[in-house]
Amino acid sequence: MSDRRKKSTTLRLLAFIRPNLPFLVLALLMSVVQIVATLFAPVVVGDAIDYIVGVGDVDFGRIFFYIMILLGLIAAAVLFQWLATLCTNRVAYRTVRDLRAAAFKKINSVPLKYIDAHSHGDIISRVSTDIDLVSDGLIQGFTQMFSGIVTIAGTICFMFALNWKVSLVVILVTPLSLFVAYFIARGCHNKFRDQAIKRGEMTGLTEEMLSGQRTVKAYGYEKRAEARFEEINLDLKKIGTKAMFYSSMTNPSTRVLNGIVYAAVAIMGAVLCVKGSLTVGQLSCFLSYANQYTKPFNEVTGVVAELQATFASAKRVFELLDEQDEKETGDKTPSAVRGDVDIDKVAFSYTETPLIENFNLSVPAGSRVAIVGPTGCGKTTLINLLMRFYDVRSGSIRVDGTDLTEYTRASSRELFGMVLQDSWLFDGTFRENIAYSRPEASDEEIAAAAKKAHIHGFISRQVNGYDTVLDPDALSAGQKQLICIARLMLASPPMLILDEATSSIDTRTEIRIQQAFAELMKGRTSFIVAHRLSTIREADVILVMRDGNVIEQGSHEQLMSIEGGFYRNLYTLGMGGA
Repeated sequence: MSDRRKKSTTLRLLAFIRPNLPFLVLALLMSVVQIVATLFAPVVVGDAIDYIVGVGDVDFGRIFFYIMILLGLIAAAVLFQWLATLCTNRVAYRTVRDLRAAAFKKINSVPLKYIDAHSHGDIISRVSTDIDLVSDGLIQGFTQMFSGIVTIAGTICFMFALNWKVSLVVILVTPLSLFVAYFIARGCHNKFRDQAIKRGEMTGLTEEMLSGQRTVKAYGYEKRAEARFEEINLDLKKIGTKAMFYSSMTNPSTRVLNGIVYAAVAIMGAVLCVKGSLTVGQLSCFLSYANQYTKPFNEVTGVVAELQATFASAKRVFELLDEQDEKETGDKTPSAVRGDVDIDKVAFSYTETPLIENFNLSVPAGSRVAIVGPTGCGKTTLINLLMRFYDVRSGSIRVDGTDLTEYTRASSRELFGMVLQDSWLFDGTFRENIAYSRPEASDEEIAAAAKKAHIHGFISRQVNGYDTVLDPDALSAGQKQLICIARLMLASPPMLILDEATSSIDTRTEIRIQQAFAELMKGRTSFIVAHRLSTIREADVILVMRDGNVIEQGSHEQLMSIEGGFYRNLYTLGMGGA
């Protein structure tokens, strides 16, 4: 990470810390009191030593007095260190809480294309693992940085108060410690950054394998999955070993310099003692200060290595936070909706390769539109555009004469109720999953929607009925879809989008569901992506898509009457009986 980018990351972390500034200041004051109490202890010990003159010449009364003072200083140091740690932990945990909340909020505000383009495991890693590493770095950094800096400054003041010559020896050796710490820190950062990236890859692969475990087992992919995991794991081991090697060099390297400082103080102090410029007690005090002075360098250099991992992880989190939010293009909210849909000269592509070009369609209110065509022809893309999961590159989509982009995204999406082929349920009760579309719905409304979706009986047989916490893995694909259909029926939106909505339901249940859908679709404009004959035949108009364009449209009978028509050939090949 460049110095400018690291500085930017630091400033942004500080911005999250700022609301907790009072606790930070309090922690600093507590650290000052704790360090002052700790630094006074060698002075007390040195004074006590000077009252031990020789055999039979010991002032035990004064020594006992100094022992009591020493016990008081130790108690004060322990108490204020605990208070300082309490404050720094509160700052760290609250900062990370706000950072994680911002990251989760960002996930809900970024365009869908960002979610589609990034590994879900990597995104999860940024919100969980990377933020946990930031938390660890902040806690250790606050605790040891504060105490270390205050200890170094305080020790220098106390040493100069005793003897400036010995103090000067200590100060002159200090730049060596700083140089070693800086050199090692530069090597640490790149390794910790690579480690964070590789950890995200591992989380991504693990999430993929867990979510697709049935497919993994069905195709005997276990060994290949293990091989892929082992490859990433081996890379992570190599990178982690190098990162740990660099970070572990800090302590022994600074300890060598600490020994040099201690030896220099001992030699210089001994010479001054012989000359009578320094008492034995003062020499003892200086040796204690030499240890206390160099110890924070060990801690601070250790923290520097930890902070490299913190900055690397924070950078990944801020990369997520820097993503552009889904832009609002309008501020209108629809009132009464008839359901006339007009698509005019729409062009769209996910990548540089064009997918939909000059797409035109006019759907009168209350019409049932079935969309058919080969895979990749643009059926799902059309739904993405209607729901404004993606915006058109050019052209317009109008509802009742108003361009969708003139509405807020939330209000334009409320125009449509949608059931997709992939059913999504969350860990909660049956009631909560059905009421997801209308949280304020009454128990009677929820039960009525479940009855229309023919899932009421199944739910009623559960241990706690609608208050039973469902297990998505214990439900069949058909049961999941029935719950999603009940959710749609509860919402009762002005228009409908059904994307293979009954693909996982048996034929008998589908007939009952189609009856409920027929009731629900009365007077509502409906777009249906389906391959089953019943759905297609009951549609008012069938759109036949190929390569992003509508190449044929009409009723089932009209399209079947076209000799050599694309729909007729597709239907004859068995699409209708799928």
